Order: sequence, then C-alpha cells, then structure tokens
Amino acid sequence: MSEENITYQNAENCTHDCSTCGTDCPSRSADPSSFLEKPHRFSQIKKVIGVVSGKGGVGKTLVSSLMASLLHQRGYKVGVLDADITGPSVPKVFGITEKATGNDDGIWPVRSKGGVDVMSVNLLLPDETDPVVWRGPVIAGMVKQFWTDVVWEDVDYLIVDMPPGTGDVPLTVFQSIPLDGIVIVTSPQELVSMIVTKAVKMAELMNIPILGVVENMSYFQCPDCGKQHKIFGDSHIEEIAFQHGLAVIGKLPIDPAIAEKCDAGKVEEVRGEWLDPALAIIESMIKFSR
Repeated sequence: MSEENITYQNAENCTHDCSTCGTDCPSRSADPSSFLEKPHRFSQIKKVIGVVSGKGGVGKTLVSSLMASLLHQRGYKVGVLDADITGPSVPKVFGITEKATGNDDGIWPVRSKGGVDVMSVNLLLPDETDPVVWRGPVIAGMVKQFWTDVVWEDVDYLIVDMPPGTGDVPLTVFQSIPLDGIVIVTSPQELVSMIVTKAVKMAELMNIPILGVVENMSYFQCPDCGKQHKIFGDSHIEEIAFQHGLAVIGKLPIDPAIAEKCDAGKVEEVRGEWLDPALAIIESMIKFSR
C-alpha cells in the first residue's frame, strides 16, 4: 500500500485522541493547544461560544442570531462569526446588505442596526446569491481568516454559527478557535438522539465544554386558546440530555411571527423568554471570571 493510501486510511480512522492510537503521525507529538490560532492583534474578545448541530435544518442560525441579539439587549457587546460558509444566512436575518471593508490593518465586521457585529462570506461576495463552490480546505481556511484577520473590537461574546455535522469546518473551528463552550441545537424529531449524541461525542473528543441543549420547533402555541401543540410529537429531549449529563437550556416554539421577522431582517425585534436559561449560563461565564 502506498504512503498516500496509508495516510488517507489513518485520517479516515482518526479519533483525534492520540492516547488510543499507535500511528506515528505529526499530530501525535503535538500539543493540542498548538493548533489554536491567535486572533487579530487588534481584537479584544472575552468569551467565544459555538452553536452546533448534528444535522441541518434545526434552526442553528436562528438560535445564534437570537442569542446574540438578546445578549446585546442586556448590555453586552456581541459579535457573530458566520462559519457556515456554503450556507451563510446570518446577514439576512440581521437585515445587513452592505459589504465588509478592510485595509492594511485587517477586515472589519459589519454592524447591524441594533449594534451586533457580523462577519460572513456573504459580506464579501459581489452578490449574496452567488454560490460558494469551494473545496473543504479552502472553506476551512476562510473560517480561520474570520478569526485571525477580522478585527473583533471590544467584544464580550463572539457567537460562532457553525455548519451542521462533524466535517472539515466544525473540526477546524474546534481545533483553531479557543471555544469557551458550545450550545447544541436540535429538534423534537425521532432522529434527535443520534443528532445530539454525534455533537456530544465530537465535543468530548475535542475537549470542548458543552453548555447545554436548545430544542427548536419544540411546540406551537395556539394564539386563540393558548394551548401548546406538539407538531412533531412528544419530545424526549430531557431524557436524552440527561443521558449525556446535559441540561436543556431553551425551547423555541414554531412561531410564524419569528419567521416573519427573520425573513424581513428584523431578528433584533424578536422578544421572548425562551432562551433565558441559556443566556443566564452564558452571562455567568463573564461574571464568574471577573
């Protein structure tokens, strides 16, 4: 077998846990922290929170954007790094249409009407509808640049909206950016157990703290009678989270009003208490570190 094939086979079987592996590879002798990239020299970031999911379509961007907006409303300076390079939608929900600018010092994020700093590949493309047809290493490199080349000036919380799954980009974020914790987003469907487990296992392999689980599309509340209806059936999120030693830190409803605000670029006008437990945990990260 050629050296190239051996390398590929090793990569296929890699668990990112060198203590369980006998293969002689460059990563084996490297300090895991050596993969971390330094932020831009002008950046000042206190805490970095990743928002992840085991599959697409569960509302990860909604949770990222809402958390950023609600934290800003509580008086914090917040940025959103849109790491979903092939499916960027953060600028859309914030109503941002202008492009990011840069100079010899770095790239500057675009500030939303409410005051949240946002960086996304859509802010660099000539047309936001242009597809990003890039290979994995190029996409991963762009995410690194959003950390190393973008000036995140005086940010209390940087929210990283990650693409779904456990591929190149989530791995790059976990290895390159010093995450202080992640929030796992899921939905009440039958696949939820597998989705959560995949995300948990990846976070554990990379030694990333898990802050908790947020369930999106949890229920629909009738505007007439106020009764909650479980559109996707009974949720088992509490027992699944308990199996992994996690807490459920938010439940978002199916609400046409929320969708309407996001489609109109007005996520900062959404009000609700659904994410209060998550926000309390995130706020404590700064309060307890002072």
